Amino acid sequence: MAAVSPGFEEYVVHRVMQRVDGILERQLSEAISLVIEEQTRSVVPRLREEVESVVRHAVYDAVAQELASPERGSH
Repeated sequence: MAAVSPGFEEYVVHRVMQRVDGILERQLSEAISLVIEEQTRSVVPRLREEVESVVRHAVYDAVAQELASPERGSH
């Protein structure tokens, strides 16, 4: 078996690590995207309920304030 020069071994390790970095970056990006997409899908209905509740209460409070306003008939 022929001896491998240290420079060549270092070169091969460097090239392999570059490939591993690229593969990891792509695969991790895909995995993270899937998790974020799943989490977003599960959160959207709850967020919709909260926004609806906040808007409903804001409208209720605004109407109540308008009805209680002493300037009500002057517009």
